[in-house]
Amino acid sequence: MRALTYHGKRDVRVETVPDPQIQAPTDIIVKITSTGICGSDLHLYEVLGPYLDPGDILGHEPMGVVEEAGPEVTFLAPGDRVVVPFNVSCGHCYMCGHGLHSQCETTQVRDRGTGASLFGFSKLYGQVPGGQAEYLRVPFGNDLPIKVPHGPPDDRFVYLSDVLPTAWQAVEYAAIPPGGSVTVLGLGPIGAMAAKIALLRGAELVVGVDMVPERLDRVSSYGATCLDLRRHGKKLGDAVRDLTHGRGTDAVIDAVGMEAHGAPIAKAAHTAVGLLPDALGQRVMDTAGIDRLTALHTAVDAVRRGGTISIVGVYGGSADPMPMLTMFDKQIQLRMGQANVKRWTDDLLPLLSDDDPLGVDTFATHHLPLEEGPQAYETFQKKADGMIKTLLVP
Repeated sequence: MRALTYHGKRDVRVETVPDPQIQAPTDIIVKITSTGICGSDLHLYEVLGPYLDPGDILGHEPMGVVEEAGPEVTFLAPGDRVVVPFNVSCGHCYMCGHGLHSQCETTQVRDRGTGASLFGFSKLYGQVPGGQAEYLRVPFGNDLPIKVPHGPPDDRFVYLSDVLPTAWQAVEYAAIPPGGSVTVLGLGPIGAMAAKIALLRGAELVVGVDMVPERLDRVSSYGATCLDLRRHGKKLGDAVRDLTHGRGTDAVIDAVGMEAHGAPIAKAAHTAVGLLPDALGQRVMDTAGIDRLTALHTAVDAVRRGGTISIVGVYGGSADPMPMLTMFDKQIQLRMGQANVKRWTDDLLPLLSDDDPLGVDTFATHHLPLEEGPQAYETFQKKADGMIKTLLVP
């Protein structure tokens, strides 16, 4: 089959690799019909390369049609249409039973001290082959896949794999009071969808922050008040307080993560780690890795006293300096973590209707063949060509 594979920093290629095979009686093989490129994929493309091997298959936002099912699969049959959550979760362990599918005890990567395995996301999370490919082996066929109806286009359902549950959890964790306010830092796919969901769920004021004109325009069209980071810079917190009677918003969602702008020292550290041999780069990241924390520090500044920060952007540093005095003094609450995809499926499926309240049918800015995946990664990383969300079609 053809698959998009990692070969080094900013070097991904589409190659012919062996087809996946049924390995356990509850496995299924899915013929992929659409697969997204996520902002998290760019962290692998740019920063987390030491945790990847050449040839690793990337991607964790796939959907398709069941091609083959193991002998103990009863929930699905060949021909069924499914979305594959990015968490590899069993559905039956203690953590899954408590809605913490991203901490699944069956697939936790214990030798790394991390949570549930993830499709296409490095040794840190199990080195499971990803979904930017023609076919994907999916374990736990009776519990993990999300069965969806035939008929509507893939765009209606594919975001159940990551974008929708991640954005929904970001808003849930933000604990925005009825009629309250939230600032969303970063208006890529997750931030944009979080802004839309916050408005749908009753937030009176949603402040969107980015520096890419197309992203600002898009989220403004949802009804959010958008602030251009290029204009406000280090005074962004003041601009948010000007909109909120001097307090700051009730919540802030950090949808940026480890590669924020405006952190030259941490950026230099990222570059240096990327130049090290992989084994040494891993050791440096494991013990002394730092993130570019501009977005998180901005969240601490912009949230009101007693407010909540919901972190959905990926961080990977082991030695990140945080302004603990300010956080303690402001009585800030923090919630964060990988989305528990299956936890939110029942909340989201009713919203994927023909009237499309979440705008999923038109959410993708680009639909490209899988063979153009390497160019799409480069374009997305450069924030060029108005690219906000890309779906690849194998």
